Amino acid sequence: MKFKPINFFEKLSKFEEHWSPKIIGEMNDYQLKLVKIQGHFTWHDHRDTDEVFIVLEGEMSIDFRDGRVDLSANEMFIVPRGKEHKPHAEKECRILVIEPKGVVNTGDVESELTARNDVWI
Repeated sequence: MKFKPINFFEKLSKFEEHWSPKIIGEMNDYQLKLVKIQGHFTWHDHRDTDEVFIVLEGEMSIDFRDGRVDLSANEMFIVPRGKEHKPHAEKECRILVIEPKGVVNTGDVESELTARNDVWI
């Protein structure tokens, strides 16, 4: 086993695209994914799992049909399973997402923002 820390900002420097999660680690059946976001995502949900958003840099919001949460650097929010949501950020925001292996970023919704799954950096 190699004992080397994972540096978020070094990993974030390896890609430019928005809304395209990159896996940086696995823990049990969960994946830790770095994502750069900007603009509006699509409405979607994840029927079978909660989803954790941790803001590393910038600001973002998550809209719900019945409300909204605003997040800044060093804050996190857990979207409950089955809760329809739409993340967005006015300026580029860099986040860490934690969710089970195999979760597609747009849930069951197919769109131009559906990212290829299981991409490691």
